[in-house]
Amino acid sequence: MSWNDERVEVLKKMWGEGQSASQIAKELGGVTRNAVIGKVHRLGLSNRATAAPAAEPTPEPVAPVAPPPEPAAEPAAETEEPEPVVATSPARRAIIPAGQPLPPQPSANEISPEALASVREVEKTAKKISLMELTERTCKWPVGDPATDDFWFCGLGVQAGKPYCEAHVGVAFQPMSSRRDRRR
Repeated sequence: MSWNDERVEVLKKMWGEGQSASQIAKELGGVTRNAVIGKVHRLGLSNRATAAPAAEPTPEPVAPVAPPPEPAAEPAAETEEPEPVVATSPARRAIIPAGQPLPPQPSANEISPEALASVREVEKTAKKISLMELTERTCKWPVGDPATDDFWFCGLGVQAGKPYCEAHVGVAFQPMSSRRDRRR
């Protein structure tokens, strides 16, 4: 199945009408729901005007319904309060259309200089053990490339309840505040 111009136009039209990916796939034929979703994202159509699929119209009531009574008029002296402004959560991320570059992300390799110096010192005195020598009491911090003969594990004594020695715990389990500060 290929996405020709005609099929893409049908997809855009139905997506804009609020049809579900399953409904679009069924209409197009020869395409799965996931293929429709993928194409929608590649076309940058992920934000549509209606969030819910189009519902079937409800039948008109047989007897006319009287409109609800109008509320009593408010005194003119009172002023209406403005609606409260709801702040969006900073943790909420914007949807980036397909094909657009991602914003810069904080690197997972950013380690504080103090922790890095401590790790270098510890690795000089490490036991340099193999995978088969690891126990629950040895530091499981990997060093080097596993595809080479120079690969080894730290092997020093672990901190209670952690899989690493004190120096490697300082690198692996950084407090939340220091991670947040690096992002700024």
